[in-house]
Amino acid sequence: MPFKVEDVRNAMMSLEYFRKYSLSHIHERYSFPFLRGSYFVYRKIDVLRVASVARAISDNPSYLDVGCGYGDFLEKIREYLPNAIGIENNAEIFYSCKIPKPEFIEISDANWGISEPYDIIFVGWMEPGVDFRDKVADKTNVIITTLDQGLSLQAEYDAYGFERIAVWRTPSWEDVNTEIMNRYYTKMLDETRQDLFKLRSAHNLWYIYSKPDKSEAVKSSLLRCLEQENITSLTMHYEFESILDQCGFTYFEELENPTSEKELRGRLWEVRFTKP
Repeated sequence: MPFKVEDVRNAMMSLEYFRKYSLSHIHERYSFPFLRGSYFVYRKIDVLRVASVARAISDNPSYLDVGCGYGDFLEKIREYLPNAIGIENNAEIFYSCKIPKPEFIEISDANWGISEPYDIIFVGWMEPGVDFRDKVADKTNVIITTLDQGLSLQAEYDAYGFERIAVWRTPSWEDVNTEIMNRYYTKMLDETRQDLFKLRSAHNLWYIYSKPDKSEAVKSSLLRCLEQENITSLTMHYEFESILDQCGFTYFEELENPTSEKELRGRLWEVRFTKP
């Protein structure tokens, strides 16, 4: 359900209180993802992967972010795809907090249809119980979507004429926030904190889907990205990535105790191609 005005205002008050004792301004990104970050964790390499796929489809790709919120991830994408736009169905997230709405974000609901076709559509968030996959699938050839592991049904587009090209995992904001709180704001033995860290179980899955005639272009663009990452992954990053590294969510980090067979087959940010 969309947030109520009172809920958003209460969250803003909690954020202001948190800032009084916060040890880093980056922490609030994961403690208050609705206001200061996003509901999926990403690095610059995620942005570069998405932008590369878009450019593989068109020299001047049209890009839509469905459910973009304040536009945190979308702003990063626009550094590489300046014409990228987003739609958000909850206008209150701007008005109740007196945050100016960027011109590149439209207040609109994907459930009522997407007005025009796009080369690529990104779906970073879908409310529980909401399903507008048919609206998205009808307006693009390539879909990139994220959803929490274990709740991925509404991120799957195989039944809509798309092929899943690749998948990778990133940590969930819940696990990052828990580790920040345990590490910086809670008194406990290091041994206890390390034991809790091993219990991580909520991960975010990134899926890339394509219509068959675009599959090879999408796969080739990702392979080129991965080659470049081997050179730049340690030098090209956002400021907030330092917290991920400090808290143990490193690039290609592997879990000590995987919680499912799926986790045995991939490390964080490791791309697995699902189409030969």
